[in-house]
Amino acid sequence: MIPSPSPRLAVIVVAAGSGTRLQGGAPKAFVPLDRDSILRHSLRGVLAAPRAQVVVVVPDGFQDAARADVQAVSGDPGDGDGGDAVRVVVGGRTRQESVAAGLSALDADVDLVLVHDAARALTPVSVFERVIDALEGGAPAVIPAVPVVDTIKRVDENGVILAAVDRSELAAAQTPQGFRRDVLEAAVASADADHTDDAALVAAAGHDVVTVAGHADSFKITTAPDLDRARALVASRRPAAPRIGIGTDVHGFGGEGTLWLAGLEWPGEQGLSGHSDGDAVAHAIVDALLSAAGLGDIGTHFGTDRPEFSGAHAEAFLSHTVRLIEDAGWRVGNVSVQVQANRPRFAARRVEAEDVLSRALGGAPVSVSATTTDRLGFTGRTEGVAAFATALVLPL
Repeated sequence: MIPSPSPRLAVIVVAAGSGTRLQGGAPKAFVPLDRDSILRHSLRGVLAAPRAQVVVVVPDGFQDAARADVQAVSGDPGDGDGGDAVRVVVGGRTRQESVAAGLSALDADVDLVLVHDAARALTPVSVFERVIDALEGGAPAVIPAVPVVDTIKRVDENGVILAAVDRSELAAAQTPQGFRRDVLEAAVASADADHTDDAALVAAAGHDVVTVAGHADSFKITTAPDLDRARALVASRRPAAPRIGIGTDVHGFGGEGTLWLAGLEWPGEQGLSGHSDGDAVAHAIVDALLSAAGLGDIGTHFGTDRPEFSGAHAEAFLSHTVRLIEDAGWRVGNVSVQVQANRPRFAARRVEAEDVLSRALGGAPVSVSATTTDRLGFTGRTEGVAAFATALVLPL
């Protein structure tokens, strides 16, 4: 037996509303959400959903702006050429007229139609998928919905409460709303009144409408507070930018035992004084990483009140710092550190030092360089060592 072909899917994006209540200075879909319009954000969700023909319905005069949004998101010019191309059409005075305009632009082989409000710009792809699954399972009409959580009251024209409403029987409808094409077209053609949404239109024509789970992020941007909420959500999802920090450390010679510097022991060299092993290179790296992650400085986390770090070497300091910045949502990108000292001589052990420091940082690349100060200052007088580090951290 030859299997039946899969139903062909289309999404009508209704973006023809005036947005009077939003007062954004343009039709609602073209009001900026951040750097991009509400429509552009909505199209990202639509075009990430299962493959479909897409028709965008806009106010007259905004066709070019809509095509620019379409091209920015999909690379499609929005002129309708090609089997699965995005088309931009002009809507009508009412929602039903706009949906009818979208239906008239569909390819002949489309069987299932989703109608989506552009104003629900942050609708997750999973909501589209649930609606499509229900349609492909045989439902003639499907809407996503979320439970009503507020206490609802019926009031009269004077604002006096008449009765409480049982919210267990209530749900807030969202989009995309999905329909068999023949069901939606017949309902639109026979409509004798305006309805609040497409599901109400289809229900009035005598069809059952089933619900699937909606999502809190699929709220409709209608008023200025809604727009503020959407902007806050978009900002919270934007990846954090990489950050850079700098760190310095100095230690004088005079410590007990041999010298530890850049994570290495230097036999025959006098040790540096300090609470730990005096490794100025490791400590400068710690300061740079903490600075980049906004976590204070080495004294905040490795002060003399922390006996566990008394005499500790670079590996203990650096691995603990990695855990601190990871807990704050960052990872080490790379580190560059310069040593200023007359001794020890770094050239022969530079690669070894970079390897030790990198392993202590979980494999992040570390670059070490060394210089002198032409006998100037305390390092020039061979009284101690100075180190200067720059660190890049990236969001996890």
